[in-house]
Amino acid sequence: MNAIAAMTTIDQAQLLPLVTAPLPIATACRALGISRATWYRYQNGQAQIHQVVVKSEQADTVPVKSEQADTVPVKSEQADTVPVKSEQADTEPVKSEQADTEPVKSEQADTEPVKSEQADTEPVKSEQAERVGPRALSPDERQAVREVLYSERFVDHAPAEVYATLLDEGVYLCSIRTMYRLLKEESSSGERRRQASHPAYARPELLATRPNELWSWDITKLRGEIKGSYFHLYVILDVFSRYTVGWMVASHESAVLAEQLIAESAFKQGISTGQLTLHADRGSSMRSKPVALLLEDLGITKTHSRPHVSNDNPFSESAFKTLKYRPSFPARFASIEEARAFCVEFFGWYNQEHHHGGLALLTPSMVHHGQASSVIAARNATLAVAFALHPERFAKGLPVHPRVPDAVWINPPVLALVLDSALPAVTDDKCRVSLEAKRV
Repeated sequence: MNAIAAMTTIDQAQLLPLVTAPLPIATACRALGISRATWYRYQNGQAQIHQVVVKSEQADTVPVKSEQADTVPVKSEQADTVPVKSEQADTEPVKSEQADTEPVKSEQADTEPVKSEQADTEPVKSEQAERVGPRALSPDERQAVREVLYSERFVDHAPAEVYATLLDEGVYLCSIRTMYRLLKEESSSGERRRQASHPAYARPELLATRPNELWSWDITKLRGEIKGSYFHLYVILDVFSRYTVGWMVASHESAVLAEQLIAESAFKQGISTGQLTLHADRGSSMRSKPVALLLEDLGITKTHSRPHVSNDNPFSESAFKTLKYRPSFPARFASIEEARAFCVEFFGWYNQEHHHGGLALLTPSMVHHGQASSVIAARNATLAVAFALHPERFAKGLPVHPRVPDAVWINPPVLALVLDSALPAVTDDKCRVSLEAKRV
């Protein structure tokens, strides 16, 4: 209050020079004996008075404007009434008291002690964050649960299995969700059960360039008269010529019967040791020990498809489709004799009469018994006669019969596919022979 009383006794003539003078605030406050807060409060009010005084002085220095000011008494009266604001400023001790009671703001502007106090109170917040609820497990209990989950007994068990097993033994550690939460903290909440590991099966890449070099065999089911009864058809197919070298219809699937069929087919075709590769899927009969021992005795190499990959045995699957899509194929066979009779007719037609699209429209028997060249030559002669009679009907010139593929693949490698696509565009004979050698 002493500072306020001292301030009210200061004359405007003494205050204005201090306000307008370029003096430090501390020096002006010491000269007046007041605080900085009081200085800031009164400085705003006296600045308005100072602006009015400056305007009146400028009006005195400009004679023309002063004459205009004399003709406008209203403005002069308003100028005379401006000092009333100074009286209001002098009669506002309440605001000055508020200014005296706010030294904290100035101190915050200079030293900012409040922020430092807030910084000191931050550890209290961290302590609150570390507080846990009454239902939470203690660190010792959490460690005990982890030890149980990672024990040799439960290391590969799901939390639900651990929870149920312990309950049956009269032990309760925590809920299933808590077990998952503890495992997630250590990045162990994934699959905990032991998983079967399957070996990496190689992709079979088999090549046939002549008959009796690569065989493929498989077993398919033929429906019997009674629902749920089947007859089993065993078929051995030459991959290069698509010729059926052996087939058999049996009432059941047996490795002994498969062994017998393979042995008879190999004897009929005159297979020598190391000449043949026999490919099949992964059925029980195909992987049986009797069949494996037989093939080893005969010197026949065996290969198998990858599990659940039908494309690894495409030629047998294609032959079975041709069989079951024949118009004469019945929905059911009344007896095994009827099934055998149908197969005799079908395989006779398939080998001798069926013009195969993959064999340049030759029959499997022609290709298998080496008659392809003579048949193709005869067909080319017929095409030449037709061209001579009506050449205008052949826009591309003399027609030429396509030839039988030189190689047949099961899962051809990428290089073979590239070379096959490049061969038709090659005209040089030496380059073509080189590419064909690389493809083989």
